Amino acid sequence: MGFISSNQIRKGVKLLIDGAAYDVVDVDHVKPGKGSAFARAKVRNLRTGQVLEKTVKAGDKVETAETQEAKMQFLYREEDIFHFMDQQTYEQLAIPKDVLGDSVQYLTENLEVSVLLHGTEPLGVDLPNFVTLTILETEPGFKGDTVSGGKPATCNTGAVVSVPFHLNAGDRIVVDTRTGTYRERGS
Repeated sequence: MGFISSNQIRKGVKLLIDGAAYDVVDVDHVKPGKGSAFARAKVRNLRTGQVLEKTVKAGDKVETAETQEAKMQFLYREEDIFHFMDQQTYEQLAIPKDVLGDSVQYLTENLEVSVLLHGTEPLGVDLPNFVTLTILETEPGFKGDTVSGGKPATCNTGAVVSVPFHLNAGDRIVVDTRTGTYRERGS
């Protein structure tokens, strides 16, 4: 565990507050005309997503959270538990659905992700920007209907994506995991 002073707090730094790992989302270094300087940081709990404000006086030290990222491959889902395998050690890790959040909509077998760990505790996953999914169910498109913009399609992972009318069940599509939108037809 390392310590940093208040003037080293920057966006993206991981802090340990009351035993929980937090990510600095935003920070203001304030130097009032009267009194001592301080840093006002907006921090997000890496486990729960809760955002709070933390004020640190000038010269005070704060503890940094030791986090590391591991390249892992998604293996399979067992109800609300998702199983991953470390690409280096081949050890398996089970992560509950509530830790993964909305990421579960884009997890396909053998997908490589980056898992954020605090010690041995998983805090979440970073998905690739684009994933290829298969459409399981969608309404048939009407030829010439270009005004509506798109139709909803349910994919093999459970994600619902708005797709162009010419796509049908069984088609593969590329989806942007950051926005949840259709990008192009997949191969």
